[in-house]
Amino acid sequence: MVFVSRKEHFNAAHKLYNPTWTQERNKEVFGACANEYYHGHNFELIVTVKGEPNPETGFVIDLKVLSNLVKTLIIDKVDHKNLNMEVDFMQGKMASCEIFVAEIWRILAPAIKAAAPLADLHKLTLYETPRNFVEYYG
Repeated sequence: MVFVSRKEHFNAAHKLYNPTWTQERNKEVFGACANEYYHGHNFELIVTVKGEPNPETGFVIDLKVLSNLVKTLIIDKVDHKNLNMEVDFMQGKMASCEIFVAEIWRILAPAIKAAAPLADLHKLTLYETPRNFVEYYG
C-alpha cells in the first residue's frame, strides 16, 4: 500500500455559534470564535490517498488530477469565503473544523475513486492554525 498526499492552502472566515443558545452561552462555549462579525484563518488541507500503483503509470493517483479535483471541488468554493454564509456544502451546519473536514471528505472521496479506481481517500488533515488541526479518516 502506498500513501500519496497533496497539500493545499486557503483563507476563509467562519463563526462558531449555536442559534439555539443565547449570545452569552455561545460566548461562554466558543469564546472569541463566536464573534458576531466572524473571524478568519489561513487553512492548510492535506489530502492523503492510498492504493497500489497502477502498473501502466506507476501512480496511485496522478498528482495533477488530485490537485485539480481538490482545487475545483473544494478550494475554489472556500478560498476567501465565509464558510457559514457563502459555502453551499456548509449551509445549515456548524462551521467547526470537525464538521468542515467531514463535509470535504463527503465530496472528495467519490471523486477520487472515479478518477483513480485503484485508489481510495485515506485521510484528510485540516490545519486551522499551525497548532490546531483535525484528522479525518471517513
